[in-house]
Amino acid sequence: MGKKKGTITIYDVAREADVSMATVSRVVNGNPNVKPSTRKKVLEVIRQLGYRPNAVARGLASKKTTTVGVIIPDISNMFYAELTRGIEDIATMYHYNIILSNSDLKTEKELKLIETLLEKQVDGLLYLGGELTDTHQEIFAETNVPVVLAATHDQTQKQSFVTIDQKKAAEEATTVLIEEGTQQIAFISGPLTDVVKGYPRYQGYKSALKKHQIPFDEEWVRVGDYRYTSGYQSMMELLEAHPDCKAVFAASDEMAVGAIHAALDKGKRIPDDLSVIGFENIPLASQVRPLLSTIHVPMYDIGAVAMRLLTKFMNNEEIESSQVVLQYTVELRQSTRLKKWPNR
Repeated sequence: MGKKKGTITIYDVAREADVSMATVSRVVNGNPNVKPSTRKKVLEVIRQLGYRPNAVARGLASKKTTTVGVIIPDISNMFYAELTRGIEDIATMYHYNIILSNSDLKTEKELKLIETLLEKQVDGLLYLGGELTDTHQEIFAETNVPVVLAATHDQTQKQSFVTIDQKKAAEEATTVLIEEGTQQIAFISGPLTDVVKGYPRYQGYKSALKKHQIPFDEEWVRVGDYRYTSGYQSMMELLEAHPDCKAVFAASDEMAVGAIHAALDKGKRIPDDLSVIGFENIPLASQVRPLLSTIHVPMYDIGAVAMRLLTKFMNNEEIESSQVVLQYTVELRQSTRLKKWPNR
């Protein structure tokens, strides 16, 4: 027993327990065809030696690695942190391990990560990225590994996905501000190159204005990056250019909180002088004062449902629908004058 734990092999366990390597393998893999006394002896030797089964070797034998690759745009973003928790909880329930990779929403990096995870023989892939390019589609089409998109979607309808209707949710957020009786409504957008969240939310803002016959003016739009600082700076710019601004819809809660703080620094009262509504309902929305009105995106549920859908693919279970659009809700709090909304 002089070997280091990292070098203990199945052969060492078999020799110490005086059984065959096949018997050790059956014990490790939970095979019931082992005598209780033998199982107990083998498990005791495993404990004493500190043996850890080789997951790669087991994967080669079973053709399964019980691992799932997850490609996430930004692990520091609270939206994705909550979504990842939903993925992890369901993965644990179904005995899968997660390999988490951060893509920074860079297409080249996403493609490299996908190839790397497939090379690691993952059993399934969850993609929380941006726009699906032709190259993405080619890789997904060529692999036998099931792929599910989470918090994004495939405009070609080829891939399985779990998401919400981004445009419609943004339209409702803007309508909340319109219902307060104002037409001076600014929008702090996410990147318009982001076809998953940024551009659809921009479209929703424009659609709400059009439905209520309010002229759209690009001068009332600022583009941020979903983070607090860009929300603060954008609101400062908007108030300098449009001091008559009465309301603002921010495409993320972090930007909305930044906008609130900028308005307060400008001497504005929230919501008496300026109404603010965000998007996503991350924990920050209920921690800031005044409490932030926002679109509640069921982040945890998106992750959990996407992971469960992936387990069905991996285990060849029956699937009712491979393209799932979950419901969002409008959460009205203290940062808007309107306090009630007919949530579905």
